[in-house]
Amino acid sequence: MCELSIIIPVYGCKECLFELYHRTKGTMDKNSLEFELIFINDASLDNPWELLEELCKRDERVKALSLSRNFGQHYAITAGLENAKGNWIVVMDCDLQDQPEEIPKLLSKAHEGYDIVLAQRKIRQDNFIKKLFSKLYYKFLGYLTDTRQDHTVANFGVYHRRVITSILQMKDAIRYFPAMIRWVGFSTATIEVHHSERITGKTSYNLKRLLQLGTNVVLSFSEKPLRLVVRFGLIISVLSFFASILFLYKYFTGQVKVLGFTSLILSIWFFSGIIIFILGIIGLYLGKTFDRVKNRPVYIIDRKINI
Repeated sequence: MCELSIIIPVYGCKECLFELYHRTKGTMDKNSLEFELIFINDASLDNPWELLEELCKRDERVKALSLSRNFGQHYAITAGLENAKGNWIVVMDCDLQDQPEEIPKLLSKAHEGYDIVLAQRKIRQDNFIKKLFSKLYYKFLGYLTDTRQDHTVANFGVYHRRVITSILQMKDAIRYFPAMIRWVGFSTATIEVHHSERITGKTSYNLKRLLQLGTNVVLSFSEKPLRLVVRFGLIISVLSFFASILFLYKYFTGQVKVLGFTSLILSIWFFSGIIIFILGIIGLYLGKTFDRVKNRPVYIIDRKINI
């Protein structure tokens, strides 16, 4: 077992990989750290596999996996974790916004007695729109999952082997690494790191993918939407009860002359919409349960080198 495994999912960052390898190797050798570097090609459209093969031939400490199709970042991370041998595991992105030079600082903090040390990006080198959507997304996610979400913290961090073992014991069909880290617990610290600008390419997380990811995470880690629906139903029931009393009073006192067509139609549309909405939420949970019952693998490895 080596000292450190560095897990890097690869998608859309082919031009960064050589620099990422040399900077990581230089940092590890400078600090006399025994390491392995695991790249997971998540069926990236820029086809980085030949480049990864070359890196693996140059250095046997470099290992590579290629998934059979694009499963998603967090599924690629899971594939890397299941093949990591290190006592400590680092997870980072491939676009060099997470800097490998920060790894020794994270590891040093972990050696103070922490099982998890998360990299905190106080000053994010992203455009205003991305930072705004990220902040709103994490606030919304935190509310629906009843957890404290920090928009300055992502996947980058160092994790003890027993933390990763606990995560791999989770058989959730939906994989979201930050939420899984928070769920397993263990002693955690955060440390501020420098966040770099993206050198090449662009993020694959657009608004649609963020909404899809957020929905999946909420359905996997929280039943709060169901509780909110129950509360909403109770509120409507209470309001309907008082409305019934009011209209009965008006009926017996002769105040009701002609029943309103408009109010009747609006009520039908309103309550029909609520019923469909509630059934939709229940259907989403049933759909995810169905996916879990099928027990399909969360990823499929097509090729691998040095593993």
